[in-house]
Amino acid sequence: MFTGSEIVLMLGDMGITHVVWIPDSTLGPWETALRDSDIELIIVCREGEAWTVAAGLYVGGASPLVMIQCTGFFESGDALRNVLWDFKLPIYAFIGYRSYLSQSSLPGDTARRFTEPLLKAWELDYRLIERADQRNEVVQHYRDCRAADRAGIAVIAEGKA
Repeated sequence: MFTGSEIVLMLGDMGITHVVWIPDSTLGPWETALRDSDIELIIVCREGEAWTVAAGLYVGGASPLVMIQCTGFFESGDALRNVLWDFKLPIYAFIGYRSYLSQSSLPGDTARRFTEPLLKAWELDYRLIERADQRNEVVQHYRDCRAADRAGIAVIAEGKA
C-alpha cells in the first residue's frame, strides 16, 4: 500500500524518532527506507517486547512507534495492557492487518475475524487504513491521539486486493 519512502515521509510528519518492530511480508519492504532515514529502527524478538521497548523510549523522551502484524498484536496483549492501560502511556502503533485485502483468495484466514473485535475489546482508538490516499488520516489520527495524551493504532490493510 505505502512505499518505504512514503512511510518515511509520513513518520517524519508525525515526528517519530524510533520504530520498534517485527517486520512481516508487507511491512518488511520498508526496512531499507527506514534504515536510510533519521528514524532509529529497533527490531525486537517478540511483539510483547515491542510495547515495552517503546514504553522505555517514550519515558526517555523519544517519540516511538510500534510496528507489528495483527497476529503479533494478538500475542502481545499482556504487554499492551501494562503499557497502554496500567502505565497509561500514549504509544502509537501501526498494526498490519494480515490478509485483509485477500479475503477472496484466503477466505478462511481468521486474522480478519479477530483483529477489529480485539482492538475494540482493548478499547483502543484505531483507524482502518485501506488505501494509500488515507496517509493524511493516519497523520491526523496520530496528532489527535498525542493531543489527547492517549494511545492510538493505524491498522494497515495487507494482502492483494
